[in-house]
Amino acid sequence: QVQLVESGGGLVQPGGSLRLSCAVSGSIFSFNAMGWYRQAPGKQRELVASKPRWGSSIYADSVKGRFTIIRDDAKNTVYLQMNSLKPEDTAVYYCKAAATEVDYWGQGTQVTVSS
Repeated sequence: QVQLVESGGGLVQPGGSLRLSCAVSGSIFSFNAMGWYRQAPGKQRELVASKPRWGSSIYADSVKGRFTIIRDDAKNTVYLQMNSLKPEDTAVYYCKAAATEVDYWGQGTQVTVSS
């Protein structure tokens, strides 16, 4: 059974930075893509960033230039470096591992951007 464990969330002031980590039990090389999603209160879960096994990363327009997804296959870990954080980035952030026929999700980590 694949398990994903996110960490690194917390409270940060606007303009600050956080780095989220997603540790995967097993090799992430086998997954077609690794991604970060977020869900704010009262809103649908949305894609933040995705890193396919091959090819370029994909980012939501709202985070382009501020967030970077980093996939470390050697450590079976995916990171989301978040800079210049804004209050509208406040959400629960989830990690997803996409296999051919099934997706695996972590439990989520809360990110709150507030002064």
